[in-house]
Amino acid sequence: MSLASDQDRQSETPTGTKPFAGFEWLLAGRYLRTRRREGFVSVIAGFSFLGILLGVATLIIVMSVMNGFRKELLEKIVGVNGHIFATPIDRPLDDYDVVSMRLRAIPGVKLAIPLVEGQALASSQTGNGGVLVRGIREADIKAIPFVGGNVRRGSLDGFDGAGGVAVGKRLADSLGLQAGDSINIISPKGASTPFGTAPRIKAYPIQAIFEIGMTEFDASFVFMPLTEAQAYFNREGDVNVIEIFVDDPDRTQAVRDAIEADAPRPLVLSDWRQRNRSFFNALEVERNVMFIILTLIVLVAALNIVSGLIMLVKDKTADIAIMRTMGATRGTVLRVFLITGAAIGVFGTLAGLALGIVFAKNIKVIMAALNWITGANLWDPTVRFLSDIPSVIDWGEVTSVVLMALVLSLLATLYPAWKAARLDPVQALRMG
Repeated sequence: MSLASDQDRQSETPTGTKPFAGFEWLLAGRYLRTRRREGFVSVIAGFSFLGILLGVATLIIVMSVMNGFRKELLEKIVGVNGHIFATPIDRPLDDYDVVSMRLRAIPGVKLAIPLVEGQALASSQTGNGGVLVRGIREADIKAIPFVGGNVRRGSLDGFDGAGGVAVGKRLADSLGLQAGDSINIISPKGASTPFGTAPRIKAYPIQAIFEIGMTEFDASFVFMPLTEAQAYFNREGDVNVIEIFVDDPDRTQAVRDAIEADAPRPLVLSDWRQRNRSFFNALEVERNVMFIILTLIVLVAALNIVSGLIMLVKDKTADIAIMRTMGATRGTVLRVFLITGAAIGVFGTLAGLALGIVFAKNIKVIMAALNWITGANLWDPTVRFLSDIPSVIDWGEVTSVVLMALVLSLLATLYPAWKAARLDPVQALRMG
């Protein structure tokens, strides 16, 4: 009988709550609520929540804008200038027709465009400015999507025989010109005279006005029929360069190797990576530095979680002691404060994720609204190269940002939760 009674008493002995039971979540939720006595602790928790929210949202927005910058600049710089550039070695490129046709037949090559290039001065009655004149054939200029597909006024039809030029929209606006008006092109390398080289000045009708969307190109590019450019720059039936467009810009090296192996004549080859290496390297460095700087916002918010939880543990010392004397294990206490701190990080991260995605997807609308409210142009394309602020969300980066914020938030809760679990209930009650 005594043995049976002992077994019954042992079966009634409390074994503690299961890990992350409802009791632990309920208690953690009570600690997160604002009460008059713990108001200061709740204020710290609120600032921690806002810090993580703003840190995650800012990281997503800034990284999306940086990705947009790289994508837009890469597409427009490479899309207008080509991917591989072939220049002659031993003699002028007077056989450019044969060479360009051979290059087009190489696998991976989309276009091979012979060009005559030269610096000049464009002027009108209202102003002047330096330009880059590019002699090109009608079929080729129409094949470049960023030019042929972005004609705002006029037309490129009959470009070869019309004797006119195509200019960028910002150049036309700065000179006060419209389609059909005449633009004066001035080159210092003109005809040779007994008194030296005289500048060459010729007026051309503006046949088309295009808008690439990149300030530098729209303000400086003038496209001229190839035969006219050869006559204007004294090229005598040859060209400066053949620009090669490939199917995949990231596989430029493979196509370049194929061209070198099957070139119809000796050529010097360079590609867009060589010509723009410093520019894109600087952009990548800026992107990485911005990521590190903005990560510090999340880190500071995580440190606020540490300070807030330490103050909460100190304030709840008597409560912890009472729970321990009533049978709560150290693991229970640790999990309660772990849930309390992690909740701030998780909800702050999720709120920041939602805010960052909404902002990044609607950044042009938000920028237009800010311009309307302030009455100023907050995005000056003459300073920032692009006409509109770009944004491209990289979901891999978004996932990395969210995981980083969650890990930092969880790590921030470990020490305060461990400190609460190690609290001696006897000493705590004596101090209380």
